[in-house]
Amino acid sequence: MCCVLSSNANSFAERKFLHSAKYFFLLLLLAGMFATSLFAEQTDISHYDIYTGFTDLNSPALGLNQMGFHTQAGWNPRTWYSLGVDYSVASGSEVLKPDLLPAALQQQLGGVVLGFIQAGVIPPTYQLAIPIHVMTQSFAIGPQFPYRHFQNVTLFLRPSVGAFRLAATPHPTDLVSTTIAGALAPSGHKVDWTGFYGVGGGDEIRLTRYIGLRTQMDLVYNHPFNDILAHGFWTMRYSGGLMFHFGSNIAASGKH
Repeated sequence: MCCVLSSNANSFAERKFLHSAKYFFLLLLLAGMFATSLFAEQTDISHYDIYTGFTDLNSPALGLNQMGFHTQAGWNPRTWYSLGVDYSVASGSEVLKPDLLPAALQQQLGGVVLGFIQAGVIPPTYQLAIPIHVMTQSFAIGPQFPYRHFQNVTLFLRPSVGAFRLAATPHPTDLVSTTIAGALAPSGHKVDWTGFYGVGGGDEIRLTRYIGLRTQMDLVYNHPFNDILAHGFWTMRYSGGLMFHFGSNIAASGKH
């Protein structure tokens, strides 16, 4: 049960989304400029990687922003590609409104609200709004393609394909919203699995042989709760944290 905000709130969220994207790409540009001053092919590439850090999930079409934890584990069979698994968990709150719901569901909810208005329970100006807490988990597995032609900076791209698990818990504040929340989520919460696809990338600045500072971003399309939301949307995940390297040096072993 992801929520829907008003058009003004959506516009603000979209501006924030674009501003954040520009800031992220500026970091990549600065890293690239730093890397050009240290131009040298990497000669020490560990066999295994583990990443852990902070993450921010942003879905501007819904006005939903979630913060949490992100981890990855990777295996480098060759210097030019790696294989890995990816997991993140984040949570945030929003307010459900009827604007982006399917037309049939909007009509049903409108009938319920009209009944309460006719009964004199609420005024004719009543606007439905249900606060909701959302927790999102992401699961992904697949390849990543690093560019290792700088001594202390690695750039990388990857396809982002996987699944989201979303758990939404409504917190109604009045009789009308309690009635509607009970109809949409009879158990008191609603859970959905949905696939996503898109692209991701970022950079890693090497601090020591075993530790690096990684910043990354993924942009994916998804459509959870398709019985409640009329359309899918784009979600951007920002992440920053530490990368740990261990295992044998595959560059020295000739695994190019």
